[in-house]
Amino acid sequence: MRYLAGFLRFWYDFLVGDSWEVCVGVVIVLACGAASAHWQIVGGRAIGPLVGLGLVIVVLISFLTAARGGGRH
Repeated sequence: MRYLAGFLRFWYDFLVGDSWEVCVGVVIVLACGAASAHWQIVGGRAIGPLVGLGLVIVVLISFLTAARGGGRH
């Protein structure tokens, strides 16, 4: 049981780290990209750049929030 707890703690620290907001934003962007691919909401060639743009926006928002002093850093 101790090994399982250590394994889960490692993945939590690896994925979430200091900013759970970035982790949630990435999951939302990837889920939206998967849903738009599945239901063919946008063309297949546009999904990659749109998901990439969404990830850049998530990270940019995180940086701007931390720079303004709104983050815990």
